[in-house]
Amino acid sequence: MASLIDRVRSYLRTPQGQRNMEKAKAMARDPRNQQKLRGLLDRFRGGHTRR
Repeated sequence: MASLIDRVRSYLRTPQGQRNMEKAKAMARDPRNQQKLRGLLDRFRGGHTRR
C-alpha cells in the first residue's frame, strides 16, 4: 500500500494535480489570503485574544 505522501506526489504529477497546484499558488500570493492566514496562525499561537 502506498503511503499518503506517495499518493499525493503521484496526484500532483497528473494534469488535474498541476492545475490545482497552480490555483493554490495563486491563492497563496493574494495579500487578503495571506492576512487571513496570519490571523488564523495568531489565534492558534495564542497571540490574538477574542472579546
